Amino acid sequence: MEVTTETSHILTFLLAEKSVRGVILDGTTLVQEMRTRHGLGPLETLILGQALQVTALMASSLKGHDEIGLRIDCSGPIKGLVAEATATGEIRGYLKQVPIPRTDPLQPFDERDDLSPFWGDGFLTITRYLEEGRQPFSGSVALQAGNIASEVAHYYLLSEQIPTAIHLSLVFDIHDRVIGAGGLLLQAMPGASAKIFAILDQKTQTLPSLGKALAEGRKMESWLNEQFSAFPPDILEEHPVQFHCRCDAKRMRLLLLHLPLADLEEMHANGPFPVQVTCHFCNKQYLFDQKTLADICQEKQSST
Repeated sequence: MEVTTETSHILTFLLAEKSVRGVILDGTTLVQEMRTRHGLGPLETLILGQALQVTALMASSLKGHDEIGLRIDCSGPIKGLVAEATATGEIRGYLKQVPIPRTDPLQPFDERDDLSPFWGDGFLTITRYLEEGRQPFSGSVALQAGNIASEVAHYYLLSEQIPTAIHLSLVFDIHDRVIGAGGLLLQAMPGASAKIFAILDQKTQTLPSLGKALAEGRKMESWLNEQFSAFPPDILEEHPVQFHCRCDAKRMRLLLLHLPLADLEEMHANGPFPVQVTCHFCNKQYLFDQKTLADICQEKQSST
């Protein structure tokens, strides 16, 4: 599939004589679109941008119509977030708290900052929705480091016994515009040398910024080959990813239908109209007039 420079995209590859699976993402357009949809400031963009990128990396192993979700619930000012991705490269997500409270609202943020004070205590949950599965599969781990890359790597090691190394990067210009965003995920295959993976893990923790390289016009394949020249990557495939939400008016109507009848009747009687329902995942607004609310009330009555 041909991929244009206007589309975020992923490369999957193998390293170390095919003993390590890798995924690298140019997520610049993805993060820019996410920020525009949600109207986020730099701190919020940095945090949710990291979450969407790592979820896109995890989704690269999915097949068919499988989906994966990342959820963080925490006691810090962030409160938590949700990110979801499909096997077809559709990514979406939201923060539970916008804006995120902070003591210095003018403080600039970049990918090197320690964000652990914003997380506090909490849990990270990964959920897989498999097309052939009868029910979703979820696993959770307590937050350890206040760093999304480290938290996801910890989850894979603890819950799935898969040694994993992750590099996430997001770069702003002097005007706080996103100019480069990228991510890298490495996972040991069955039988991989623990010594070799330890070397790759250490390398991943000290990599120069992928986001900065992308902002400077570097291609991620060139950056990958340069950084891992001792373990020449074998590129397998490339495919696009994008910020995309599956919400529509029908789904929003169903959300209203799940409200208690008393709430719907109060809404129908008092408005204000049109009633506005906003999608958490993409911030799109849906409007419902009084007649539609009357229809929803009638449908709710007949179903109870």
